[in-house]
Amino acid sequence: MSTDPSSTGPLSTGPPGSPPVGHDAAGSAPPAVRRAGAGDAALVAELIATAFAPLDAVGYLVPDPAHRHEIMTADFRIMVDHAAEHGEIHVIDDGPAAAVWFPRTTPLPEPPAYDRRLAEATGPWADRFRALDALFDKHHPAEPHHHLAFLAVHPDRQGRGLGSALLRHHHARLAGLPAYLEASSRRSRDLYLRHGYRPREPFALPDGSTFWPMWRPGT
Repeated sequence: MSTDPSSTGPLSTGPPGSPPVGHDAAGSAPPAVRRAGAGDAALVAELIATAFAPLDAVGYLVPDPAHRHEIMTADFRIMVDHAAEHGEIHVIDDGPAAAVWFPRTTPLPEPPAYDRRLAEATGPWADRFRALDALFDKHHPAEPHHHLAFLAVHPDRQGRGLGSALLRHHHARLAGLPAYLEASSRRSRDLYLRHGYRPREPFALPDGSTFWPMWRPGT
């Protein structure tokens, strides 16, 4: 689930991490991007939950607004932890944006104790999350690719090119492989179109919340 829309503070700048790429001097150069690790997982999950809060799908998954943010953060944490082990997490160095990628060139294992963790994280709404998982699995391509699971930009920093910077950073490292994502809003779909992604047939949750699967061909 991807969007170009949180973090309550700066992410850790310690290891593991690749050195930042670029800088943001006077707004004239690309923002610095670094690789995040397990020590950043809590803040990255919080960032995604905050950025995704306005999405229709989030309202469907957790109808109770009083507990929505807490539940979504716990759910996102499962996959962010998994990406720290089996994927890549890239962040803008001061913490307002993150991208979570999984290489799908070999079979990806399920997160450890996934069923238990999902039930603990989502409580009475677990069946809705399981149905979303099944829907995503049904539409996921079989060809080798990299999967953008999440692209999140803090609401206060949207519209400044941070999502595009994260996309360019990873695209430059794909070595000709295709990429895939599920856009969760028309705004994010339009962003991905500008970065070479091509839309596939959309699919929807029972309430009509729509996802646009998108494929970026390899070279």
